[in-house]
Amino acid sequence: MIWCSGWRLASAVSNAGGLGLIGSGSMIPDVLREHICKCREATQEPFGVNIPLLYPRIEEIVKVVAEEKVPIVFTSAGSPAKYTGWFKERGILVAHVVANVRFALKSQESGVDAIVAEGFEAGGHNGREETTTMTLIPLIRQNTSLPLIAAGGIASGGSMLAALALGAEGVQIGTRFAVSEESSAHLAFKEHVIKSGDGDTMLSLKKIAPVRMMKNQFWEQVRELEESGASSDQLAGILGKGRAKLGIFEGNLNEGELEIGQVAALVQNIQPVSSIMEEIIREYNQTAGFLSNLKL
Repeated sequence: MIWCSGWRLASAVSNAGGLGLIGSGSMIPDVLREHICKCREATQEPFGVNIPLLYPRIEEIVKVVAEEKVPIVFTSAGSPAKYTGWFKERGILVAHVVANVRFALKSQESGVDAIVAEGFEAGGHNGREETTTMTLIPLIRQNTSLPLIAAGGIASGGSMLAALALGAEGVQIGTRFAVSEESSAHLAFKEHVIKSGDGDTMLSLKKIAPVRMMKNQFWEQVRELEESGASSDQLAGILGKGRAKLGIFEGNLNEGELEIGQVAALVQNIQPVSSIMEEIIREYNQTAGFLSNLKL
């Protein structure tokens, strides 16, 4: 959710009954502090910060989160052992994002409060194993008793209900909120996403860090390099700096890295967060009611 989830989106989600998360991966420490303060002014409800551990200046980022007394963090893209204990000592709840059973168990050993199991349908940074959400949720449920949050390919009340049926206690939704009115993503990016169809996203850059992105001119360059056997250094060279910002925040649909999940194909319009939340809850209740009448 880098370049999408600032204080406006996070506060809107919290105000609508969810747990809004500020995406710190696109923020320097001072900007993150500003977003935390503005979010606190915009909502009286709890909110959290997502911290990708592979990003630079991480020590400063976690310090800002602690100083601002953010009640919960979602860590990702790194070892849960590195900061979980540090956060817990300061009274901060920790959820860690994983893509396999091994890291789920490592998260449990590290003392996290919850696990986010993210299938490879999800947008952005992803698991090398390419395990789908439908498979990952029951696998991790069998191996841990911690609260489990499902992520990847979830954008409706029906998919939320399916995740809970597989053993999750809650869901994390990215793509649908990435194209909401309150998202800080560029309008051109949002419009491009809602016009997309099935097969328009692919997992790329597995030699560096797997990323799901939309097919475009930049993706084609990456694909050609990967097929020619390019090294990690060559791939890192074409990636450079600021590709995600260029595509998602600045709206360059050809040269930017357009990170989004597979479920983008099901997102049909740009809506305010409040409408999205109402729709998901309504769909959930309607689907649950329909299923209650089915007999085997």
